[in-house]
Amino acid sequence: MHQLTFYFDVISPYAYLAFDQLPRTLQGLSYQVVYKPVLFGGLLKHHGQLGPVEVAGKREWTYRQSLWLARQQGLDLQMPAAHPFNPLPLLRLAIACDPNGHPNRHVCESVFKHVWCGGLDPSDSQRLEALARTLQPARSPDADEVKETLRHNTEQAIADGVFGVPSIQADGEMFWGLDALPMLREFLDGNDWYRSPAWTSAVNLPAGIQRKR
Repeated sequence: MHQLTFYFDVISPYAYLAFDQLPRTLQGLSYQVVYKPVLFGGLLKHHGQLGPVEVAGKREWTYRQSLWLARQQGLDLQMPAAHPFNPLPLLRLAIACDPNGHPNRHVCESVFKHVWCGGLDPSDSQRLEALARTLQPARSPDADEVKETLRHNTEQAIADGVFGVPSIQADGEMFWGLDALPMLREFLDGNDWYRSPAWTSAVNLPAGIQRKR
């Protein structure tokens, strides 16, 4: 059985798109997925990067491409009333829904749809309260242990080499982004290319120039 970890933040439309597509990608395989909420902003801060929607031009492209990709997948997706937004309440709610901090697929789908379906404000307090009543978390999302789990998940993701969301760790390798799902499937099918120098030597390629920050 393949063991997968799906690192995500609900702030990312690509994470929702990949979440929706993942079961089709893995169809016919024996697998187990652990869903791990992480704070995308924490990843960006660690790596000294701006988020895609913090870059003029890239912001508009991200939204347009996400809507187009959703249409291609047959997925109902609308932009929320405001983006970016503070995802912390939703990430903590997802973690609080499981005693061990591992939200199941139903919980993850619910928080994704809260953001990406309906074109509403993800941060609206009444909507957040209604979602919490529906999900009935095992612990308070504001509990210190829940907050610590999110911090730990983000730190663990960084230690595992995660720099963006969605990222999927599978059998010791990391795959980043919606467009990496076909690669993930090939890898899990045992394609020899993932043991060839084309894959393994990438980490050894020297940099020809370093930009000053």
